[in-house]
Amino acid sequence: MSVDTAGKKSSIATILTAAYEDGAGSVTPPIVQTSLFTFEDYDAFEDRATGRTNQPIYTRVQNPTVSAFENMMAKIETGEAAVAFASGMAAISSSILAFIKSGDRLAAVENVYPDSFRFLEHILKPMGVGVTYHSVGAFENDPDLLDGVTMAYLESPNSMMFETVDVAKVAAHARRHNCMTLIDNSWATPIFQRPLELGIDIVIHSASKYISGHSDTVAGVVISNQQTITQIREHSLTLLGGKLAPFEAFLLLRGLRTLNIRMMAHQASANIFIERLEKTENIVKINSPKAGSVPGLTGRAGLFSVELDPKIDVRSLCNHLRIFKLGVSWGGFESLVVPTKITLAQAGEKNSLQEFNVSANLLRLSIGLEDVEDLWADFASALSQSIV
Repeated sequence: MSVDTAGKKSSIATILTAAYEDGAGSVTPPIVQTSLFTFEDYDAFEDRATGRTNQPIYTRVQNPTVSAFENMMAKIETGEAAVAFASGMAAISSSILAFIKSGDRLAAVENVYPDSFRFLEHILKPMGVGVTYHSVGAFENDPDLLDGVTMAYLESPNSMMFETVDVAKVAAHARRHNCMTLIDNSWATPIFQRPLELGIDIVIHSASKYISGHSDTVAGVVISNQQTITQIREHSLTLLGGKLAPFEAFLLLRGLRTLNIRMMAHQASANIFIERLEKTENIVKINSPKAGSVPGLTGRAGLFSVELDPKIDVRSLCNHLRIFKLGVSWGGFESLVVPTKITLAQAGEKNSLQEFNVSANLLRLSIGLEDVEDLWADFASALSQSIV
């Protein structure tokens, strides 16, 4: 995996760990903790206001620390530019709202992240946007699914069921119908999947997850070509105000330094865990894409779901765990479990198990960076004590 930088091919691992160059010898970008920037004279102020220069003017719009994070994300996703937000949902909603209007149609993959589903149902539909949900198979195999559709919203893999989509194939269908494509790439990260190279228009990350990696930051980021990012920045970031703060940007840059090595560690532990689950009684199904599941996917992240036999008491299993913690997020150093039933209950009354077509005994696991033998002993012990 390499990225073209200054005419030379450098691996993502090298790009992520390269020292920051500011002329003063600092290896990390400084935290520019200010709300506004002043100008030497009227002409300089006017030049910035009219777009002749790009000097920072106000942190809601632009900040050097945030820009350093955006530039790093653009590089590793092989995009022209990026814009950062205060949360993953701010990134999702701002990207969609920058390009959609009443009367347009949006097609989403089934089993999207529950809060994305709520946004589509409770914000877009009342605005007069037609929203429909389709299976991965429909997106891949129906070349006319996106005929008349303004925007296709994808996750690969999708939430809860972790179904992957042939991203390049769907992007080709979309281009034929002049349909904009957006994809949430939080699960794979640029380490395991780079959708822009596969023809997708806009890539979105909940940077709170693997990008941060330390469970101490809530953030989002969007990567695309310069024209698209400019529209999102000028319309959604500026007017909706969901900007990323300088300190959070600093934490995200810190997290990015170890993204490559962390993803390899998550993958190694997940592979061992899944191999053992496949040989374990009372495991009905494991939902976890692996490298090569679809073109362009080069690795397996540590987040997956497991459908348990009905004889397993999920409440009991969760309560017997000692290393795994109960928590709704993922992508950090710590291992987590969350019953899908609780995740959907969070998202409101319209998100039923039946509507999302998932089992009440579905358990989502996020494999962290603890020793995998300790994790397996913890899970296997809890499972054995939860048979009813």
